[in-house]
Amino acid sequence: MAEHDASDLYLTLGFPPTIRVDDRIINIAEQKLDVKDLNEILGMVLTNRQRREYETDKELNTSLDMGKYGRFRLNVFRQKQTPGLVIRRVKTEIPSFEELQIPMLLKDLALTKRGLILVTGQTGSGKSTTLAAMLNHRNEARPGHIITIEDPIEYYHEHKKCVVTQREVGVDTENYAVALKNSLRQRPDVVLVGEARDREVMEQALATAETGHLCLSTLHTNNSYQGIERIVNMFPEDRHDQIRASLAMNLRAIISQRLVPTVNGGMTVAMEILINEGLIKDLIEQNKAAKIPEVISQNINMGMCTFDQSLLNLYSRGLISEEIAIAHADTANDVRLKIQQMRLGNTDVGLTNLDTSRLKMSD
Repeated sequence: MAEHDASDLYLTLGFPPTIRVDDRIINIAEQKLDVKDLNEILGMVLTNRQRREYETDKELNTSLDMGKYGRFRLNVFRQKQTPGLVIRRVKTEIPSFEELQIPMLLKDLALTKRGLILVTGQTGSGKSTTLAAMLNHRNEARPGHIITIEDPIEYYHEHKKCVVTQREVGVDTENYAVALKNSLRQRPDVVLVGEARDREVMEQALATAETGHLCLSTLHTNNSYQGIERIVNMFPEDRHDQIRASLAMNLRAIISQRLVPTVNGGMTVAMEILINEGLIKDLIEQNKAAKIPEVISQNINMGMCTFDQSLLNLYSRGLISEEIAIAHADTANDVRLKIQQMRLGNTDVGLTNLDTSRLKMSD
């Protein structure tokens, strides 16, 4: 994997070992895997305890440290009554904001005193890397206590200006909810929860924000307003108004991201950024989240931007093609029209003042 700079390795019955490089799937051997091969691989990468857990639960998430070869995240499962594995490479060096080409606005968000910040997107969209960069900036900029609760730990953070406590679910703690509840007894300034998977974890995350801490987490949603609706729908209907009020009060920002192919064969990130200020708070509390994208598009000067605006920005900078911008857009026809306008020399297509690489957030 390291030799090919691959992000993932797929091991499944009846198919050769296969890696993912950027957006390409590549076979790295000709021989198809059989059950014996898969069981031998399990024997090499799992401890006896992990093997028993896998055989009981039919699922296992864990990490593997292979020294000079790097760290890996393993998802072990069963399919067609046989083992299967997806192994994801974890890059141990935390990339900078400049390397990731993500907005400097996120540095300001990382220094927020309290509130809930969510990073949303599909699996493999770089959510954990964005959060790692934000935590690293906080660690370098301001003293305090950072707690991370992950399954598994993806990036190791050194003690810099902050004391950093990192706990792995299933190894250092029973589950997310228990660790998050107990984290409040550990006098944290920042708590990162790898994934807000269910109602109990989300309730604890909101409680962490409400009690004056900064809480960061991830959700698997395509954009910011879907993230809000997803959170509300985790709870019984008779609590929806209460949860909307809590989000309106405690949500600081939602960063939604998608990895898109660049013109040079790599990948870059398109981001939708929601800052919970002004009218956004009212829309959340009044159950009008579907109107949020329109408000985001009209508040570029505050640092917000929609996915379509982000894609147009990437296109205008020559990083992505017209085809990719349109394919990944929320409103493809609108993006196509604005690209045509840009070609005709009309620069007023909603990108005025959109320089999300350097935007700052008002207090």
